[in-house]
Amino acid sequence: MRSMNRRDWLRLGATGLVAGFGGQSLLRPASAQTIPQKAKRVVILFQGGGPSQLETFDPKPGLAELRNTELPDSVQQGRRITTMTSGRGALRVANSLLSFQQYGQSGMWASEAVPYLGGIADDLCLINSTYAEAVNHDPATNLALTGNQLQGKPSIGAWISYALGVANANLPSFVTMISQSAVQFVQPLSKRLWSSVFLPVTHQGVALRPGDSPVLYLDDGLGLSQSDSGKLFQAVRGLNELHFKDTGDPDIPQRNLAYDVALAMESSMVELADVSKEPDEVFDLYGPNSRVAGSYAANCLRARRLLERDVRCVMLLHRGWDHHYNVTKETRIAGGDVDQPTAALITDLKRTGLLDDTLVVWGGEFGRTCYSQGDITDTDHGRDHHPYCFTTLLAGAGVKPGLTYGATDDFAYNVVENGVHIHDLHATILYLCGVDHTQLTFRSDGRDQRLTDISGEVVRDILA
Repeated sequence: MRSMNRRDWLRLGATGLVAGFGGQSLLRPASAQTIPQKAKRVVILFQGGGPSQLETFDPKPGLAELRNTELPDSVQQGRRITTMTSGRGALRVANSLLSFQQYGQSGMWASEAVPYLGGIADDLCLINSTYAEAVNHDPATNLALTGNQLQGKPSIGAWISYALGVANANLPSFVTMISQSAVQFVQPLSKRLWSSVFLPVTHQGVALRPGDSPVLYLDDGLGLSQSDSGKLFQAVRGLNELHFKDTGDPDIPQRNLAYDVALAMESSMVELADVSKEPDEVFDLYGPNSRVAGSYAANCLRARRLLERDVRCVMLLHRGWDHHYNVTKETRIAGGDVDQPTAALITDLKRTGLLDDTLVVWGGEFGRTCYSQGDITDTDHGRDHHPYCFTTLLAGAGVKPGLTYGATDDFAYNVVENGVHIHDLHATILYLCGVDHTQLTFRSDGRDQRLTDISGEVVRDILA
């Protein structure tokens, strides 16, 4: 194999082909895109902890008359619940204490905790019938973000990056950001949720930090100029090429591609983090916290800047939705964190034309129970984990705007119409990216692995 210079590597990194090394592409699978592509990029706004559907988008006013009464067995149906409430005896119904109203021509319901999202109702596709199985955070979050309840599977963001290929060689193809929250108790999040695992490391999520230095260790630590840093990388790359000739180790070309991206990021990340040229009306759109580094609002603004630079997948993780007690109070706090910035991001993408080919996904790992965890008072109550029905919001490329899809029973406990399993949601996301989820596979551990495992159907009713 001939020696490859820096120009060769940059060219190969930009096109997503690594023909010089032979074998399977490191940046995208062969023939993955078999469907007309609507979404060129995806932003996942993950609401960790599980937003209550009863306090946000699925009002059940009939529960007011049943407050503090026992949940009927005919509703609970013996389904598994957590140990936090399974030993308490009677499961006591608790209606939402938040007010709801309908918004837009679509008449979408939204609570007082999310009025800005209500204000863009006609741009949203609201799925009230998402469901899964896991009743605890760790397996439920794994399923929501990796397609499997068990650890050790690639993130959905890595799969999207792998399927679509790298579009901007100067930035990571998959980026994550964890947002600060005013909620007192937040769920921990592990870096495995944005890992590429067995997929090429090029598609691993890069976690950005708040502030002016989003990525650690981009500086070589030696005080070298960018030109000299390039020479250093070139020397290391040359050694790697020699090592590859001897061993054929497929990790080596991946490392070289990572070096190229790291070198390019020395300047591109500085430019990304500099929001000084954003006009005041943009900060006003995203809200006052948009000037606070690390806030959800600031991260939403940074997400738009990443998306307009053709980063394939941006994942924002907010951790403030685990409301076992005082759900009314804490939903207002969490809603205050995310409502205006989420609506602003969608509005900003729309007014710049990016929403036409960007898919926005908002939701958590599960919802909350219609019965209370802890005491029911006149002013508040708590809610336990509930995977059997919860809310997901979609907007943008290829989905029907102004649609409320699916329905739950009078207790928001069971799906009664048009259920959408997490695997179905993932299959639909990939479909909008122009990818058949059954064909997007990677051979590992003796089988063809895929995001949707052996399940998943595209939810065609929500497609525009």
